[in-house]
Amino acid sequence: MSTDQSTDQIYLRDAYEQAVEATVVAVRDDAVALDQTVFYATGGGQPHDTGTLIDQHGNTWQVRNVRKEGDLIWHWVDSEPPPAGTTVTGTIDWDRRLRLMRTHTALHILCGVIWNEWGVLVTGGNMEPLSARMDFEFSPLPEGFAARVTELVNAEIAADRTIEVSFLEREIALADPELIRTKVNLIPEWVTDIRVVDIVGLDRQADGGTHVASTGAVGRFEITKTESKGKGNKRVRMVLHDA
Repeated sequence: MSTDQSTDQIYLRDAYEQAVEATVVAVRDDAVALDQTVFYATGGGQPHDTGTLIDQHGNTWQVRNVRKEGDLIWHWVDSEPPPAGTTVTGTIDWDRRLRLMRTHTALHILCGVIWNEWGVLVTGGNMEPLSARMDFEFSPLPEGFAARVTELVNAEIAADRTIEVSFLEREIALADPELIRTKVNLIPEWVTDIRVVDIVGLDRQADGGTHVASTGAVGRFEITKTESKGKGNKRVRMVLHDA
C-alpha cells in the first residue's frame, strides 16, 4: 500500500453530495480506502455515514463504519472488499445523513445562543440522528435556562439564517478567539487549513462536520433534560422534531 495516497473528502465542501464514483486505492482486511468519498468519517462528536459501494458489475457492499487514518478515509464493508484499482460508486444513506446534518447545525445554534447570552464555553458533546447532548461550563445553570434557550434556538431556526463554509490558514484561524468555542482546542496539530462553519449573523466556528444550508432546515428544537456533571460542567440533552 502506497503511503502517499489520500482521500478527497467531498463532504467538507458539499454536504449535499450523496454519491460519487471513486477508485479503491488501498485494501486491508474488510476495509477499503477510496481516492474520493462522500462518506463522513466519525469525528467531532458526529457519527460516520452508512451506505453502499457498488462496482461496475453490480456487486454491492454495505458500508458499516468509516474512519479517517492519516490522509485516507477507510470504509469498512460487510463482505470481502473489492481489490485496489476497482471503480465503485459510493452512495450514502441520505435520510440518516440529513438527520445528522440537522442535528449538528442545531448544536451550533445552541452554542451560538449560549455564547451570545452568557459567554459560556462548550466542554464536550455527542450526537445521534435528531438527538444530542452538549456540556457547558455553567456553575450553576441560570434560572429559567431551558425555557429561555428553547425560545432563542427556535427563533434562530425560524430566522432561516444562511450557513456558509470557508477555509482559513491555521495561523489566521487560531488568531481569532471567536472560532474556538470549546474549552480545549481540539484541532489536530497537523491540520494546516481550518474549515470554518458560519451561521451568518449568529455563530462562526472551526468545525469539520456536515451541516444543512440554512437554519430553517433544522426543525423544532426541544431540551429534554439538563444535568449536572460536576462543578462547572452542565449537560443539555436535546431532540429535534420535524417542523
